[in-house]
Amino acid sequence: MSRECAICGKKPIKAAKISFSHKQNVHRQNPNLQSIKVNENGTIKTIKVCTSCIRANKVHRAV
Repeated sequence: MSRECAICGKKPIKAAKISFSHKQNVHRQNPNLQSIKVNENGTIKTIKVCTSCIRANKVHRAV
């Protein structure tokens, strides 16, 4: 499974840490993904969703 939100498609990005001497170290910033159970068409599936989509009520959890 990839590190991608199933709702909005958020992916890891590349960012640079810049030191005092302006030496750049490139690293990855991963989105905050949570595995939640979702009811889709009567079946319960586990998908990875970012926390911003959970807070915006773009996805509803299965009971």
